Amino acid sequence: MNSKNLFSGFIFILIVVVGFMWASSVYSPSNISESAIIAAGAFIIALIASSAIKIANPWDKAVVLRLGKFQSLRGPGIFFIIPIIDNIPYWIDTRVITTSFKAEKTLTKDTVPVDVDAVLFWKVLDPQKAALEVADYLSAISWASQTALRDVIGKTMLSDMLEGRDKISHTLQAIIDERTEPWGVHVNSVEVKDVLIPPALENAMSMQAQAERERQARVILGESEKQIAEKFGEAALTYVNNPVALHLRAMNMLYEGLKQNSTIVIVPSSAVDTMQLGSMAGLTALTMGIGQEKANKENSTVLESES
Repeated sequence: MNSKNLFSGFIFILIVVVGFMWASSVYSPSNISESAIIAAGAFIIALIASSAIKIANPWDKAVVLRLGKFQSLRGPGIFFIIPIIDNIPYWIDTRVITTSFKAEKTLTKDTVPVDVDAVLFWKVLDPQKAALEVADYLSAISWASQTALRDVIGKTMLSDMLEGRDKISHTLQAIIDERTEPWGVHVNSVEVKDVLIPPALENAMSMQAQAERERQARVILGESEKQIAEKFGEAALTYVNNPVALHLRAMNMLYEGLKQNSTIVIVPSSAVDTMQLGSMAGLTALTMGIGQEKANKENSTVLESES
């Protein structure tokens, strides 16, 4: 039970008990009417007092009407009203309130049906306007949010909606705040939680994104090949007027190829002639050098294993 009702009930019971005790103290067979009047008066006073005492929470504002006209805003804390004459039709909550709203199967500017979920953060700044200017401000805010969301979706492209949720949130906040300002309500912020698109369109967009990534990869590969060709061209210019350097580079490449356990190496005859490997002596020298290097590696491996 609410603490406000508990306090009013306590006051009612207290006055009734005191009145009945007083009535019982003056009771006698000769003055029964007096005791009855005291008991009835205590009951009426208790009823009036419990109805006149009101308690508002720290976040509540009570809208008091007197004979159908706005009298004042009361609270927080304890306050008194005139029973029967005064009436409290609304208790306005002045805290920040969250309201979820959505738009289902709403067409975007490029005619794509989407489902959008959002959350509205708002609070009542003027309880008098919230009570008197609109019949049900909670429902009014909910409907205003939904219609604003549908309007924004209809004016936005799907790509902009998926990429710019912050922009949509700020636009919604401005629209809803303008609509609710006459009701004494201020919109703090709007957060778009999720944007759902049809599964078929989602698959198509995924394929499009994958194709775009492949295209970018091919472009990057082509640019790499172009840069490599340019570097090879610059390197070739270095060997144009320096045949000795070219021979040394060719012999080094041949040496590296034979070193990797290769048994057959195909070398152009022109390269063999220029490197003076066509004779038996040249081949023997190259083979002996490679064999000596392999023997040295094997000896070092054996020594390491023995140690």
